[in-house]
Amino acid sequence: MGDERLELRIQALEARLRAVEDVQAIERLKARYGTLADQRYGRSGVVDREELEDIVNALVGLFTDDAEWDGGPALGVARGQDEIRQRFLEPTLVFSWHYFVKPQIRVHGDTAAATWDILAPCTTPDGEPHWMAGTEVDEYRRVDGTWLHSRMKLGVIFMAPHSRGWVKGPR
Repeated sequence: MGDERLELRIQALEARLRAVEDVQAIERLKARYGTLADQRYGRSGVVDREELEDIVNALVGLFTDDAEWDGGPALGVARGQDEIRQRFLEPTLVFSWHYFVKPQIRVHGDTAAATWDILAPCTTPDGEPHWMAGTEVDEYRRVDGTWLHSRMKLGVIFMAPHSRGWVKGPR
């Protein structure tokens, strides 16, 4: 095998390895986001203010300076780290547990996009448990070698009381 062919093969393998590592880094980023979002709640509801602030500061660190978090009509939109911080400091639930599944991640150099299905058992402030299912459409940007969320948009398919279950949704 000639030196030139070997060099091309090595470059191709390095590009493929980089793509796999990028996807794995984005998967870890999304898992960290879900973990931190859920850590805002303890056994008796929202954690105390000091702990909440520490968790929210870590959450905000997962976003670019100019990021947009879009929770849809029910949860609103926060633009930039300051608004995202304020949004997460005011939890709308007393419990949640995020499951992100079926990732479809597309990497393009230092940007990426993904679609995730989300299932989140949660409890509303009135104490009623619910099932929430939907999708999240995300955009990411590599900043100083680290993948961060640059846009996150939640699309709720249903939010149904646990006791009644959900009705068949439109498809």
